[in-house]
Amino acid sequence: MTLLAAAAIGYLLGSVPFGLLVTRLAGLGDIRRIGSGNIGATNVLRTGSKGAAALTLLFDLAKGSAAVAIGQAWGEHAALAAAGCVVIGHAFPVWLGFRGGKGLATALGVVIALAWPVAAAGALVWLATAFWSRYSSLAALVAAAAAAIVAPFVTDGATAAVIAGIALLIILRHHANVRRLIAGTESRISFTKG
Repeated sequence: MTLLAAAAIGYLLGSVPFGLLVTRLAGLGDIRRIGSGNIGATNVLRTGSKGAAALTLLFDLAKGSAAVAIGQAWGEHAALAAAGCVVIGHAFPVWLGFRGGKGLATALGVVIALAWPVAAAGALVWLATAFWSRYSSLAALVAAAAAAIVAPFVTDGATAAVIAGIALLIILRHHANVRRLIAGTESRISFTKG
């Protein structure tokens, strides 16, 4: 029962669409009608508001870490259940017809709470790839793969398996981005707007 409770809490927490809420409160409109239509921080950045993007990133990170912390009150397995389900909730939120974000920021929050060295490695890989390529999607794909590769070396098998599962979900959620990257039509991000 504790595993089910942790999973349910994680999913519902993950389902809170902070990108949508932040942009609406900031008077930026419906983020689903801007840029890629995604509810994550990268698309919020496309509104030109770095402040709104930063808030979205912070809240999405926080819900990932919070889900793990809540689960940890019931033990390691509950924490891992909450960890997986909070990312699933962000990607498939019940409140938005199961059409959510790609899950990268929420996953980072999860991994910070589960195994911070893996989170640090993934974040550094994301930054390096994003600044080099200006493609957030490519950076997400490379960072997710890097986290899955690093995890077995610095954490236990169960945690590494959950991190690998989350990485796989993130990669699968970027399927449209992969097609655009191959076609050369993927949008680049800017670190200087707004």
